[in-house]
Formats: sequence, structure tokens, C-alpha cells
Amino acid sequence: MLKRKRPQTFDRLRRCAFWHAGIVALFAVILSGCTELQQPKVEPFYAETVPPPKQELRWSNGKTPSSLDPAFAAAAPETDIIRAAYEGLTELDNKSLRETPGVAERWESSPDLKTWKFFIRKDAQWSNGESLKASDFVASWKRLLALREKAANKHLFQNIVGMRSKAADDETELPIDFLQHTPPENTVSGKNLSEIELLPKSQISLPLDPAKQQPIQSENKPQASTNAPKFGVEAIDDHTLVVNLILPDKDFPKLVSNPIFRPVYKAGTGLEPIGIDSATVTNGAFKVTKVGDEGVSLERSDNYWNAKAVALERLRFVAAKSAEIALDSYKKGDIDVITNASFEPLALKILTPYEDFRRTTHSALNFYAFNETKAPFNDRRVREAMAIAIDRAKLTEGDLEGMNQPAFSFFPLGEARKETLTLDTVKAKQLLEKAGFPDGEGFPAVRLVINRNDIQQRVAKSVARMWKQNLNIDTLIEIKEAGEIEEIRKTGDYDLIRSGVVLPANDELVNIESVLGSAEKTTVAVSPETTGENERVNETDDQALLNVEPQESIKDDPAVEQRKESSGVLTEADVMYELKIIPLYFPKSYALIKPYVLGFEMNALDAHSLKEVSIDNNWRTKVR
Repeated sequence: MLKRKRPQTFDRLRRCAFWHAGIVALFAVILSGCTELQQPKVEPFYAETVPPPKQELRWSNGKTPSSLDPAFAAAAPETDIIRAAYEGLTELDNKSLRETPGVAERWESSPDLKTWKFFIRKDAQWSNGESLKASDFVASWKRLLALREKAANKHLFQNIVGMRSKAADDETELPIDFLQHTPPENTVSGKNLSEIELLPKSQISLPLDPAKQQPIQSENKPQASTNAPKFGVEAIDDHTLVVNLILPDKDFPKLVSNPIFRPVYKAGTGLEPIGIDSATVTNGAFKVTKVGDEGVSLERSDNYWNAKAVALERLRFVAAKSAEIALDSYKKGDIDVITNASFEPLALKILTPYEDFRRTTHSALNFYAFNETKAPFNDRRVREAMAIAIDRAKLTEGDLEGMNQPAFSFFPLGEARKETLTLDTVKAKQLLEKAGFPDGEGFPAVRLVINRNDIQQRVAKSVARMWKQNLNIDTLIEIKEAGEIEEIRKTGDYDLIRSGVVLPANDELVNIESVLGSAEKTTVAVSPETTGENERVNETDDQALLNVEPQESIKDDPAVEQRKESSGVLTEADVMYELKIIPLYFPKSYALIKPYVLGFEMNALDAHSLKEVSIDNNWRTKVR
């Protein structure tokens, strides 16, 4: 039988198919090689250098410090060095930011949280070997009172009896704008500390059985009483310090860990006017040995009560004029840690993949404050609607280029109702309708006042678009200079105004006062009409809160239950319920930390304790 001959066309197609398959395979190999060339494997660390031969930490934390006096320590680099050279009654755990024993080995409070008693270690010493006593804290805090307006973060000690300034009583202190704020000048008051009268011991009697650990009884008297203490801080004996507060503060042991509360030798004698030098006597784990334009050097203090537990022998705080200079020194191996550096967005993107690059949420808040004296912003339903009509995730990833954390709650360190202010357009529209503005009908154009800043202008425009899209309300953005902003804030000529505050303590009461001006609770009563406008009266009866009928939008809200349980002082749950402000975002802070540096932790307060830090001198990069 004759075989049927295949058409030549079929053979040509088969050869063509084989040829095309080969070409495709070749291109695949070439493309694979190109991909490897275009996307090289990222090294694990931005800078791999040999660790220092000794237990020495070289830290770049900003420019040359303007002062190293605890009274003027508002932010880094000053606060970093103060924490190393001085120790407070308490310290903060690097990770959890919970209070831990410092100079005080333990403490107790009265049931009303207005009186605190701290027990000073008997082996606590100054760097010159002299014993540190409770009276050193009394003298140091009297010095803060004498400095008054010149002291940094003066709002931190306003709740201590006898330390509230007259200005704080007369008017509400404005928040500290972290975009405009600068540390106080390194000047001191010429007032004689002896002019401030000491509190007689007879005015405070706080019996305590240490064995039974019973709460002490508060001896606070009403402020109007002639027997009220003139200064609410007293040394009962060499090792017992008693502090009386105006408002109850459950977080007071956390508050006194702040650098401003650290004791200074002989009430600061020798600190003025330069702030500190190599002869300055301190009480911390390290003592100052050298001060110059290039930075500050410290060595481990042999007289520190827990010196045996401190691994580092020496600290070098290296001043850097710019983030670029610090980054270059880090790359070369001249420094081991970089913090407090203003990296450009492009630099942050380049650094992000590396393991020695760290980031964390910073304890600061950017927000819009309502003018509650004006309708319709005196209706909390309107305030809540506007707050939850903002897509914070989109805001931070877009306009803020991922360099900030969305503020879904009031505080970055808060524990109350996380992720409360997520975007909810359905509920926002319902709230606005119940407030009398269905689909935004009849709602006045919102006057939003912001400062002249490119980022804030982009943020304001985005928020305005979200309010228009989600609530159908218009916004008029007014851009003002810093001086004009403060005047407008005082006169109340706005609907909403942008603010930014740094929260230097992990203390709920103090942080609320920093933002709202006061942490004293007021009763929020709902008028019988359907307008839902709030009427505020002074809180005179704790039962008043229990008698308030909540608006429909907040019935069965767990935050309301938390509000009922508290009395006298606002909590974060109260603030989240009332929404007098709209939290927008928390800034982030960044650091570069060499892999051989052990125990250096990032946290929201930038409160770095070096007592747990050590250098792995034998660290070597693994061969890959």
C-alpha cells in the first residue's frame, strides 16, 4: 500500500512551531536574567560595620543640645541625655511604657488617687557619693515652681497642689502645636527659692503600715480652706516623699518618670547659666565627663545604686547638623544609633527594607478642634458624623505618603476603644439626618482654619472632599499664619481649627488637659427637643451622669458605660464619646540601630533607657 504523502505546508507549520517555541524559551531565559539584574537581593542591613571594641554606645540624636538642665528638657536631644544622667522617682519600661521603680523602690496612693507616697531607696546616691534624699525632690520641684513659665512642659506639674500657676487658673492653656513648638530658652529665673514656703510636716499625716501595704489616707483639703497646703510636696523623712494632687490621677507614677521631675543637686546650684558641664553632679546610671560642640560624653557612674546591672561603660552623644550627615556617619561605622533625624520621604522609602531601620508611632496628635459654642457643632451627632466620614487610612497613605499613623482613637498610647473612628459613611449620614440635615441639606459651609503648611493644606483639601462626598457638606479652608492662628483660637472665630500637640507623658489626665485645656468632667444633658443639642453644666453629682438618657446613636455603647463608672475627671472614653475634636493622625518616629546594639527599644514617647543596653562586641555578619 502506498503511503500518503503529508503536505509540505504541514511540515513548514511544524518547523515554525518548533522555532517559535525555541524563541519563547530563549526570551524566558533572557527575561529571567534581566529580572535578577533589575531586582537584586536586598542586603539585610543598611550598614554592616564592625562593633566598637568596648561597651561604648555612639548615638546621634540630633543637633547640639541647647541645655542639659532637667527643668528645660522638652524634647530630644536634651531628654535623651537627661534620662541617662539623671534618674527619677520612676522609670518607664522600654517596651510597655509601664512605670518601673527608679529612685523610689515602691509607692502607694490614697483611695481617691489624690495623695501619693514614694519610698526612696536608702542606697540612692549622687554621682559624688552623697546620699540622695526625699528633700532633694522637694527642692528640685520648688525650683520648677520658681521657674514657672520658663520651665519646659510646665503643664505636667499643674495638677500638684501649690504648683498650678495663676495663668492656668485664669484661662485655659492652649495646646502646644508640634509643628510650631520650639524648646524654651536656656534661661533661669532670678527668684530666690527661699521665697517659696515649705509645707510644714504637721499639715500632712499619712499613716501607713508597710507590712500590710494598706492605702494611705488623703489629707487634701478644699482649695478654699485656709488650712490647704501651700505646697503639696513634702519629705516626711529622708526616704519618704508625699505628693498631694488637685485632681485624682491614676497614672501619676508614670508622669513623674518624665525628665522634668528628676532631681537636681542642691536645687540646681551650678546648673545656671550653661545647664551642665563635666563637673555637674547627677544621680543617674551615667555621669557627664565631657561637653562640647561635637556632643556630650558620659561614663557609667560607680555610685549609681544599681551600677552592677549596667553593661555600657561609656556613652557618646554625637551631634549632627542634618540627617544626611548622621546617615553618612552611620554608614561609615562612626555611630551605632540614629534617632531624632528628619529623613526625607525618599530616604525613608530607601531605608524601609533594611532590618536595622525601625519605625514607631510617636506620641503626638494632629487634630481638628470644634467650636462647640456655634451651631450645629454643639450637637455631638454632627461632630460624630463629621469624624467618621473621614477615611483616615486613605489620608495617611495618600497625602501623608505613609509617614503617619491613622488616628482611630484619641491617644496613640490609649487603651480605650481602639479603632473607634473608622470610616462609616452609612452611620455618618444617619447621624446627620437625625440632627436635622438629611443629605447635608441646610448645613452651613464649614469654616476650617489651618496653618500655612503644604502638608496641612493637602490634608485639609482631602478632608473637605470626603465631607462633600460622604455628607454633602461644603468646606471653606482658611489658611493663616501661626500668629493669626492663636488669635483666632482665642476669639473663637472658626468652626474647626487645626491643632497639633506633643504628648510627653503616658498619663491620661495630663494628656487630656494638654489637648482640651481641662480634664474636669461636665455633665452632658440632651435637650427634650429633637435637635439633640448638648447643654453642659458643671458636674456636682456623680449620679447626674447616670440620669442622662443617651441619644439613639449611642445607646448600648460600651463607652457610655465606661463614662458612668468614672467620676470627677474625664477619661479617654469620655473624650471619645463627646468628640470635641476630630483626631486625624499620629506622626511616626524613625531610627537606625546597628544589629550589634542589644536592648535599645523604640517607643512612642522616645523614652530610651540605656540601663538595659549592651554591645555585642563579637557580632559578625553571617556569611551568605
